[in-house]
Amino acid sequence: MNPLEKVTLGTTAEKLVTVTREMTVGHAVPGMPEVYGTPMMILHMEMAAGSAVQPFLPAGHVSVGMMVNIRHLAATPVGRTVRATARVVAIEVRSILFEVEAWDGDRKIGDGTHRRGVVDLAEFERRFGVTISVAEIA
Repeated sequence: MNPLEKVTLGTTAEKLVTVTREMTVGHAVPGMPEVYGTPMMILHMEMAAGSAVQPFLPAGHVSVGMMVNIRHLAATPVGRTVRATARVVAIEVRSILFEVEAWDGDRKIGDGTHRRGVVDLAEFERRFGVTISVAEIA
């Protein structure tokens, strides 16, 4: 069975977040500006991508990040709402490629691509000796 058989091109999702101090580069690196950090933007893009396809994966399967190619285009201050979006643009045997973007209102603050692989949680747990619930990943 192909775990990606129900995933379709063009499937989208978004993740809305309000930027907090904990999401800023200044929080992680003293002396840096307190603006939305690139790692947080990538995380929110990955979360949007994961939520786009999770409903279409077989029970016991999840998608995990494999690759990011992201540009961070503009700073976003604390208190602003960021909308991270993901759209399926290619489906391969065991992975999905997304176009991702992040927006601060009408201003694009980031874009790029993100690839996610699909794994069987039971097999993953056997292989690495860890227990993960789908709720922890979603």
